[in-house]
Amino acid sequence: MCPVNLNAAVLKMKRLSKYLGFRSHLLWVSLIFSMFLACKKVDKTAEAIAATQIDLSIARFDREFAAAKAETIPLLKSKYPYLFPSQFSDSVWVAKLKDTIQLELSEEVDKVFGDFEDETTDLESLFKHVAYYFPKAKPPKIITVTSDVRYNDRVILTDSLLLLGLDNYLGPEHHFYERIQRYIASGLDKKYLASDVASALAKKIVKYPSDRSFLSRMVYYGKELYLKDKLLPQKEDAQKIGYSDIQMQWAIDNEEQIWRYFIDSELLYSTDAKLDRRFLDPAPFSKFGLVMDSDSPGRIGRYIGWQIVRAFMDKNDVTLDQMLSLPADEIFKRSKYKPRK
Repeated sequence: MCPVNLNAAVLKMKRLSKYLGFRSHLLWVSLIFSMFLACKKVDKTAEAIAATQIDLSIARFDREFAAAKAETIPLLKSKYPYLFPSQFSDSVWVAKLKDTIQLELSEEVDKVFGDFEDETTDLESLFKHVAYYFPKAKPPKIITVTSDVRYNDRVILTDSLLLLGLDNYLGPEHHFYERIQRYIASGLDKKYLASDVASALAKKIVKYPSDRSFLSRMVYYGKELYLKDKLLPQKEDAQKIGYSDIQMQWAIDNEEQIWRYFIDSELLYSTDAKLDRRFLDPAPFSKFGLVMDSDSPGRIGRYIGWQIVRAFMDKNDVTLDQMLSLPADEIFKRSKYKPRK
């Protein structure tokens, strides 16, 4: 099925029709033809991506360790030497096999993920999209682990390895997360796993700007999120940015008000580092200093940067690579961005 946003396009045309009278039927014909061409292009891309061959390896180290015995620890160490720091003797790992917390971690991960089938499908799709858009990239070897709920390191990506701490995706209400701040725990859900992997990949692809302006940093995150549009086309926008459905709707409903605040406060070219904490960094809410703060999701500046990049790509015939290399100011000016009303 073609993912072109037909509802938005039709609504826009209905609004125009009220003012164009008899000429409106011409616009409807034009709209239908444009959507047909867009769908053909999307479908061809989807077919090419589906046909892309990748060699993706996923190893369930978490399960192998849970099933291990004292005498098999040396075999695991030879198979996964990078997971066994040399300063620790075998006795440390043998003791961990019997540790009650480790046993519970393994049990809870198994309850949530089982055979990891859905996640494997998601990851295969993600890396097929990566291979299509970045042919020189090789998929890393994926290793699933338990990490004692080190949520800041739930995804670790090197040139050849991707470590996934599955105990960081058990659901926001899991008792392991009771002492974690709610805005952080809300992201500890397996529905965000593929998005987190895409974020780790994006950080290696999208160059962090040397320009210190707020606009530049917004567009940087906008590029990352637009990259997710391409790499995770079947995921909802809320999953890409790490919002709940309610938070996503708030951002959509208040986009014009947010943008007006940024413009009226002359923030776009400000280099004030505090703006990161207010509007870009993970936080329970964004900090406008207004009544709406408590209802807002954190990182709202990333959402606006995303809409700027989307507007740019809609209005300019450039490749993904070309867009990623452009400076934020050029993207902004050529986007002719206007918030939705």
